[in-house]
Amino acid sequence: MPTQQDTTRALLDTCGRTFAAEAGIGLRDTPQPLYRLLVLACLLSARIRSGVAVAAARDLSESGMRDARSMRAAGWQERVDSLGRGGYRRYDERTATQLGDGAQLVLDKYGGDLRKMRGEADGDVGKLRRLLQEVQGLGPAGANIFLREVQGVWTEAAPLLDAKALQGAAAVGLPEDARKLARLVDTDVLPAFAAALVRVALDKKAAARVQEAAEHR
Repeated sequence: MPTQQDTTRALLDTCGRTFAAEAGIGLRDTPQPLYRLLVLACLLSARIRSGVAVAAARDLSESGMRDARSMRAAGWQERVDSLGRGGYRRYDERTATQLGDGAQLVLDKYGGDLRKMRGEADGDVGKLRRLLQEVQGLGPAGANIFLREVQGVWTEAAPLLDAKALQGAAAVGLPEDARKLARLVDTDVLPAFAAALVRVALDKKAAARVQEAAEHR
């Protein structure tokens, strides 16, 4: 029978890639990658396949919309077209509006630099979550997505293993307790671990692959 460490290693080997990495975001504590992660979190929080959201985030970036200023400067139709190329068609018009309005808020309140949002929160993760939700299109789910991914850079957010991650833990037989889960990996691995847990929560086939890999360790 696989141990928790067997399952954890299998999980990371099989699904341990952050959504930011999949979207081509080299995440670090600088304005552009943080803003690109914010956009990705907005896209991922809609009821749409994660692969579509990632593709749309990639296209927005490749089309030059990599920071709040360029996102706001792009026309609404340009944003719609980019989202459509990524396959994000069901919500493209509403999301194009939200991205423009959200970019304006980030510019007006933080000068385009989300590190100033972090500074305003001053280590209070609850306040940081509330500030994130002021951005148009980013509700509680989107704020959690952003924090799950950024916790390796904004370490005050760690360990963040939310309800969706706990659902993934249950799917592969790991503890459904955030503190116990966090102890299974080093702090720097938490973003990839959280993403892997979410992936198996969303995909029963991925969960089965992890369990099979764990059994063969």
